[in-house]
Amino acid sequence: MKILVTAKRVEDPESKIKVKPDGSGIVQEGLKYKINPFDEIGVEEGLRLVAKHTGEVVVVSIGGKEVQEQLRHALAMGAHRAVWVNHTGPLDQLGIAALIQKVAEKEKPDLVILGKQSIDDDQNQVGQYLAEFLGWGQATFASKVESLESAEEKNKEPAVKLTADKKAVQVVREVDNGLATLECQLPAVVTTDLRLNQPRYASLPGIMKAKSKPIEELTPEKLGVNVTPQIQVLKLASPPARKAGIKVPDVATLVDKLRNEAKVV
Repeated sequence: MKILVTAKRVEDPESKIKVKPDGSGIVQEGLKYKINPFDEIGVEEGLRLVAKHTGEVVVVSIGGKEVQEQLRHALAMGAHRAVWVNHTGPLDQLGIAALIQKVAEKEKPDLVILGKQSIDDDQNQVGQYLAEFLGWGQATFASKVESLESAEEKNKEPAVKLTADKKAVQVVREVDNGLATLECQLPAVVTTDLRLNQPRYASLPGIMKAKSKPIEELTPEKLGVNVTPQIQVLKLASPPARKAGIKVPDVATLVDKLRNEAKVV
């Protein structure tokens, strides 16, 4: 099977994020970047599916030349080749989904796997838009029944299951009161949750091989997509600073402060 996965470049959550004084964005000097953790889980799941059923994993990312770092990371994990959509301007979720739609129509994958959200803006929209644009079934928040300490996880068994006829996938997803299992006819779109798998580390041989794996460059113009944002972020602001905590001498004082000052009990 052929699987298309995404690899968005996001700020490393260990970095200290500062908002520019004018609120127009974040200060990017000195920041470290990495692949979006939810996308990395998607790459891992694609690799496990291909290892079991044979096929190809193609990874796609949108951005300037710097996103090749994240593409090379996915290639070092084991992806076969990459597609780089070269665009340095602003994008909204509709534009991102439209670009991935065109890449999917060009690549004709059996399955598209995306992270359910990116950790920079936490929108959780692209997977759903993409399924709608393609007219494909979708299963969001893919998870699994087994724990991340289970034998299945240690053996790197895919949690997204192909049906016996290989014409559909079965996906366990998290819902408010537990887990639900969906079956989607292929081709389909799946978005990954944190408890789907534990991504592998890129090995040294994998890192060396990734240097020679192909990265195809495309642009929004070549794909015929107008990426003018329909949504504009007007201003960013840092959350208010938290007050320092205090120590209380006993439980009675704690209850008194919770009741009379915080008014939460």
